[in-house]
Amino acid sequence: MTQGDEIKAEVVDADLDSRGSVREMLRIALPMVVSSSCHTCMTFVDRWFLSRVGPLHMSAAMGGGIASFMCQTFFVGLIGYTTAIVAQYLGAGKRDRCPLALTQAMLVAWVGYPIILLLSLLVRRMFDVSGLPAGQLGLQKEYFSILIYGSILMMMHGSLASYFSGIGRTRVVMLSALVATVANVVANYALIYGEWGFPELGIRGAAYGTLIGSFLGLMVLVGMYLGRTNRLQFAVGKSLRFSGEVMKKLLRFGYPAGLEMFLNLMAFTTMVTLFHSDSEITSTAVTIVFNWDLVSFMPLVGIQIGVTSLVGRYMGAGRPDIAHRATMSGLRTGVIYAALVFVGFVFFPEVLVNMFRPGNPETFRMAVVMVRLASLYVLTDVAIIVFSGALRGAGDTFWAMCFSVGAHWIMLSAVIMVLHVLKLSPELAWGMMVTTFMIFSMFVYLRYRGGKWRNRRVVPDPVEVIATDHDQDFHAMTDI
Repeated sequence: MTQGDEIKAEVVDADLDSRGSVREMLRIALPMVVSSSCHTCMTFVDRWFLSRVGPLHMSAAMGGGIASFMCQTFFVGLIGYTTAIVAQYLGAGKRDRCPLALTQAMLVAWVGYPIILLLSLLVRRMFDVSGLPAGQLGLQKEYFSILIYGSILMMMHGSLASYFSGIGRTRVVMLSALVATVANVVANYALIYGEWGFPELGIRGAAYGTLIGSFLGLMVLVGMYLGRTNRLQFAVGKSLRFSGEVMKKLLRFGYPAGLEMFLNLMAFTTMVTLFHSDSEITSTAVTIVFNWDLVSFMPLVGIQIGVTSLVGRYMGAGRPDIAHRATMSGLRTGVIYAALVFVGFVFFPEVLVNMFRPGNPETFRMAVVMVRLASLYVLTDVAIIVFSGALRGAGDTFWAMCFSVGAHWIMLSAVIMVLHVLKLSPELAWGMMVTTFMIFSMFVYLRYRGGKWRNRRVVPDPVEVIATDHDQDFHAMTDI
């Protein structure tokens, strides 16, 4: 071996040491954590501003917002699998297929939009028979009706965000989320309270503010996608066409993710409705707790996207060993974050609850108990998020769906039994829900540990790429 060969081997070994590391995971995941946190902030601010108007407004925004998202979840989940497909194409050296996958995702979004509008008619009927307080019912239907017509914005945003996540340019997604969040907060303040000469629209203002923020965030992604750098690197102009081959991959591997999101949100929406129909005290307490639960959960989604992107990339390159290393890096990152959330939920629940001014002492007491119970499943939440993200990145989507859907529907059954059959306390129903979720986290881990995902291929026959050149090129794209 010549001296030049020895130097090249050392460079390759150094690159192999960095691939799948925590450092590489953070390069992808941190912008997505910020992005997910921004989306959480939008929802949180909606409900926080509305809590100043009245507790029924806050609860209505939660119920209407979840129902609106539930109608979209199948298509949002299906489209979201674009991240893994794009990442595998990138890892296999087939760059021209990356924007082609995005085009198929956008076609799915436009086909799904009229279906979502039809489904919304059924949801409105469900509101009518749900037993919600009359004051909340009208507000909830109003909020839901505005958001559902803007659902195409979320699906288009999800398509482009999945593309940029797949190629590793997560900073673009973060920039889009920051723009959307700032616009949403400003528009909410102006339209909810009627500030700066705008009309006072209350809960309708919150819905309009969300759509304004979503639209501006989408425009950022569109501008970056059509920008010169992206067009030259990925031959965007040749991708604006239907591809039966790529569409088949998206539908085959993406439908379990879409079905999983839809069934999970259906179960979750039903659980929220059951708690809300118990009493106004329970409704307000649960809404406060779910707000903080969302705050703690959504940054983990950013870590999951990072895991899915890196696992997809290295599985596409035929390197399941590095994909496993990336998964473990995601797990370590998630555990550190979850430990901080655990401390906050256990030691400072009174501060968190008081931010929403519950007023009623019983509401305050119930919410504090529920926040402390939520701390119990924070660490198991990390395991579910990371291992399910790895399974999806490798293409093992069906079993990930089965475990997740099974957990949510058993949780729903537990809530129905405790709250409405046995007529026990809402705190006990919440505790049963938390316990069920913790138990099912083990099944996701065992599926990952079984190792069948290592032999799956979404994109066969990777193109041979020199490791050092490919890594430097990939890292350069993530820094754009």
